[in-house]
Amino acid sequence: MTLQQRRDLAFLVLAGIFLGTMGMLNILGLTRFLQLGSIGSWPIVVAVGALPYPVTFLCTDLISELWGERKAGQLVWVGLALNGWIVLILWLGGILPGLAGAPEATFFEVRRLAFGAVGASMVAYLAAQFTDVRLFHFWKRVSGGKALWLRNNGSTLVSQLVDTTAVVLISHYASHLLPVRAGEPVLPQLASFIASGYLFKLIAALADTLPFYGLVAWLRRWLEVPGDGAELLDGVPEGAPNPGT
Repeated sequence: MTLQQRRDLAFLVLAGIFLGTMGMLNILGLTRFLQLGSIGSWPIVVAVGALPYPVTFLCTDLISELWGERKAGQLVWVGLALNGWIVLILWLGGILPGLAGAPEATFFEVRRLAFGAVGASMVAYLAAQFTDVRLFHFWKRVSGGKALWLRNNGSTLVSQLVDTTAVVLISHYASHLLPVRAGEPVLPQLASFIASGYLFKLIAALADTLPFYGLVAWLRRWLEVPGDGAELLDGVPEGAPNPGT
């Protein structure tokens, strides 16, 4: 395998994981809520669609680190187009005539929940992912290409808070999909959803620091990218000859 093929494969794998996770998140979305434990009397409740979501920030951070802000931004826009594609297929599946006598209740329930989840996630997704990419490169410039932990965690922790807050508020006020208990104040319940979701994502973000270090070090060796914060520009380290020529 040539050097350029390795670089293409690495980007394809990271982009595939990112886009596949986004698609899974929008289908699973708010179909089930999980209680992952509790802190005292406070339950930690997370939507099942949120389980794989922290992986998307690891992918964009790796792409930001090795391919630069432009490539990471392009991937975010492709992810938005994927959201639109999912909405289109679900919409078509609902308006086209179904087979007479075939059970349809499951599809239409998933469709209803997915529409709400996609609507919330599209707004939150753009805000959070672009926050992540911009902050990653802000911290990279501030640190002079050093301190991987700072740009990894400094970008992800803020963007995850943006994402969690937006998803919870939009899911409640626009889609009315959250299991809010009637007769009790709404804002404390929404705050609990935000805090639960963010705590899960915060732990996941901190836990991926060592894997991020390891993957960056390994990919820089495998893709032959200098270890001084340099980025691949169209598959070639800045200032280096094109390996495909």
